[in-house]
Amino acid sequence: MISFIFYFLAAFAEIAGCFSFWAWVRLGKTPLWIIPGTFSLLFFAWMLTKVNVDVAGRAYAIYGGIYILCSLIWLWAIEDTPPDKWDITGAAICLIGASIILFAPRS
Repeated sequence: MISFIFYFLAAFAEIAGCFSFWAWVRLGKTPLWIIPGTFSLLFFAWMLTKVNVDVAGRAYAIYGGIYILCSLIWLWAIEDTPPDKWDITGAAICLIGASIILFAPRS
């Protein structure tokens, strides 16, 4: 499903954009980090408009589960902190919920 690509791109763009602000405020990086971060957040919003869902609220609900998974990938890949069993369990529960919303038969 092409929408999954858009969801994953949106998630990593949002995480990268938010991390740029985190790096500036919490890690003491230069305020210039917010420039690419802002563009990343704009790209995130644009990607969410590309998903194949009829209503925005449902698109955001599905996105929530994917965002959580991508956050844990970021945690491991970028911040060099492997997710623990509670992270993985929580993400699995959220993905199950997002899958129910995505694949539920609708009239």
